[in-house]
Amino acid sequence: MDFPAELYLSQIQRWPTSGRHVLAQYDRTSILVYQAFKPSIAQYAVENQKFGGPDFSLTRMTWIKTNFTWMMYRSGWATKKNQERILAIRLSRYSFEEILNKAVTTSFGQSRFFGTRLDWQMAGETTNVRLQWDPDHELNGNNLQRKAIQLGIRGDLAKLYATEWILSIKDITDFVQEQYQLVQSGDINLVKTPVEDLYPVPDQLKPRLGLGIDEEEH
Repeated sequence: MDFPAELYLSQIQRWPTSGRHVLAQYDRTSILVYQAFKPSIAQYAVENQKFGGPDFSLTRMTWIKTNFTWMMYRSGWATKKNQERILAIRLSRYSFEEILNKAVTTSFGQSRFFGTRLDWQMAGETTNVRLQWDPDHELNGNNLQRKAIQLGIRGDLAKLYATEWILSIKDITDFVQEQYQLVQSGDINLVKTPVEDLYPVPDQLKPRLGLGIDEEEH
């Protein structure tokens, strides 16, 4: 594994315990996102450093997640069918923020960017990016009050993401399995997760994403 990792119990000391946050591993120019796939899609992606092949469809929405623990919950630590391989995908921050800039929340109450419900509904029908805030989870799967972001990409933007915007793709399934063994044995104090911190979302994007507002959903 050639990306920074840190003891999970150390990291949670600096993470917020509630609210909506984009937790991610990032540097000055790039950010890491995660996806889970069946082995054939993952193998093609790693070998070609882009998505494609007979089993990958650009006509379906593809969901990316910045938060490792949320990815682990969603994929069952790489045990669920068609999610047996976990990929760490590095994007430029510019590309990631282009995705954020086109996002429409899946719930009207999650954002005050649109003035009316009708405006939000119309935007949701035409956008190529849907944003969903879901409860983050502890390593054992328990819900947290903190919300994690996931972004669904489709259409022309999905093609850009899959074939042009990716800087690198790494299969981290072995690392995931090693950490899951520790979770199963109760050795939480030994579990490491990729280093993640609060991503500095540009102020102009926060209203669209529903950051910094009353988080009651309607």
